[in-house]
Amino acid sequence: MIEKHIVIEDIDPVLLYGVNNANIHMIKALYPKLRIVARGNVIHVIGDELELSAFEENIAKVQRHVLKYNSLTEEDILQILRGEKTRKDGVEGVIVYSVTGKPIMARSPNQQLLVKAYQESDMIFAIGPAGSGKTYTSIALAVRALKNKEIRKIVLSRPAVEAGEKLGFLPGDMKEKINPYLQPLYDALEDMIPVQKLHEMMDQDIIQIAPLAFMRGRTLNDAVVILDEAQNTTSAQIKMFLTRMGMNTKMIVTGDITQIDLPHNVRSGLVEAMQILHNVQGISFIHLNKKDIVRHRLVTRIVEAYEHNDLEKKEKAEKENKE
Repeated sequence: MIEKHIVIEDIDPVLLYGVNNANIHMIKALYPKLRIVARGNVIHVIGDELELSAFEENIAKVQRHVLKYNSLTEEDILQILRGEKTRKDGVEGVIVYSVTGKPIMARSPNQQLLVKAYQESDMIFAIGPAGSGKTYTSIALAVRALKNKEIRKIVLSRPAVEAGEKLGFLPGDMKEKINPYLQPLYDALEDMIPVQKLHEMMDQDIIQIAPLAFMRGRTLNDAVVILDEAQNTTSAQIKMFLTRMGMNTKMIVTGDITQIDLPHNVRSGLVEAMQILHNVQGISFIHLNKKDIVRHRLVTRIVEAYEHNDLEKKEKAEKENKE
């Protein structure tokens, strides 16, 4: 008889053990010759060496399943232990699975181009309107890379530029003032990583979310680094960000050039970067449009209405200039 302690890593043990420990009870029933006690993130196992070795191998497979799919059913457990494919295996085009087990994948041709560009380039610019999936798809790609151990960390950043509000009037200290700007990034991550595990990763700096100003002086290695809302960067800020790139790092810059919140006399760093870098080898530019919008159907109509209004203004201005 030997004893082993199996540490549950990379996943939330609650997902593995199941509601009211239903999954671990089932696993115990499938290994009646072993004494199995699960506490916290450690499974204590006592039994015959051969039987224990088989258990350890299979529990590793179960952990990999949970890490990939963010879910585990009794049917999944039976299929994994039998060496069969589970019902989710073989689904094509999935980037990652949400915390509810729902597949997250590119839902439009341009989102598919973004996924392809990630494989082919180390720096990607994804430009498109609100709701076109540029940020969400980018974060999904980063989470997949982290789960596959292709990188050691994810760094997400946004410029803290006021859209009609002033930081000084918001309550709290600087961290609390900045958090509202970063909330959309938290929302996307919470869709893909169980909350407890996400907080643990953030405490360990495996996932870092910070305002753009916090990037100065850093060199980012073994990471996926995403700059969101890049249309609100200045020329100096975006240059500073892009030059933080280290070894084994991919950078994704997202933005919507129709929603620039900078003062009128300040040029958008994203617009300038698009012009300066468009011919640089190793950089991909993906342009999304209203056809890529995957939010409520009204969002598409709103974008179209504003585009039409802008076109009317432009035509009116041109007419006045001619007169």
